[in-house]
Amino acid sequence: MSGESQTISEYIVHHLTNLTYGKLPEGTVRYDGSVVSEGGQWTMAHGADEISAMGFNAIHVDSLAWSIGLGVIFCWLFAKVARQATAGVPTNLVNFAEMIVEFVEGTVKDTFHGRNPLIAPLSLTIFCWVFLMNLMDIIPVDIIPHLFMMAGVEYQKIVPSTDPNITMGMAIGVFVLMLYYSIKVKGFGFVKELSLTPFNHPAFIPLNLFMEIIGLLAKPFSLGLRLFGNMYAGEIVFILIAGLFGVGLMWMLPAALLQIGWAIFHILVITLQAFIFMVLTIVYLSMAHEDH
Repeated sequence: MSGESQTISEYIVHHLTNLTYGKLPEGTVRYDGSVVSEGGQWTMAHGADEISAMGFNAIHVDSLAWSIGLGVIFCWLFAKVARQATAGVPTNLVNFAEMIVEFVEGTVKDTFHGRNPLIAPLSLTIFCWVFLMNLMDIIPVDIIPHLFMMAGVEYQKIVPSTDPNITMGMAIGVFVLMLYYSIKVKGFGFVKELSLTPFNHPAFIPLNLFMEIIGLLAKPFSLGLRLFGNMYAGEIVFILIAGLFGVGLMWMLPAALLQIGWAIFHILVITLQAFIFMVLTIVYLSMAHEDH
């Protein structure tokens, strides 16, 4: 809940600040009044000013740690299910995993029109990984950051999909696969597709290239920013509702009801966003495999 020493604005800013490690340039005045010496300094940032001063030389440690950790949990869980799977009656965990696998497999069969053994496991990984990252948004916003603050860590964002670096990183990975399979499957036909579509005439090649390249580059941006925007907005709502707990006793019950109601609704958003990211990935890779 919001601390007494913080205004609601400070509370929101604090919860939206990543634990950042990077290089402060020479001459930067730090939070404690000290000045960074010649050659710069690699350190953890304290506050938005230091994060801004780090610029490109910065790593969101919390986003990376939580996303990698959730990926490891996904791999461990499905490896455990694979070892437990038998011809007999499945356990609840095995049955649940089989439902997810069948759901993803059905989606791939309906959407992907090429032949590639990578698509189904890639889609399963994307769906489960994005879902787990989104699911962190259901945890009350103050619990884990407060525990980290007790351990001396000032900032901690636990929802990786509210960080555009994470969502755009995944989107760029999908984009690289799109380009790879477009070149592998179509060869020189990929260049012809870009230069002779939609107007099949040499005079329109510059216009075709401009439109097709813009459309091609728009795919990873729409893929990554859609997920980020929806999850970031949901996180903002959770933080605003949590801030009501610090306003006064009369807001305790309304805030609790709002928190529960938004959490129930957000479960649908979490699942839907994971599904959309997976489906768009399948669609984009299917387009990369279509050789006219």
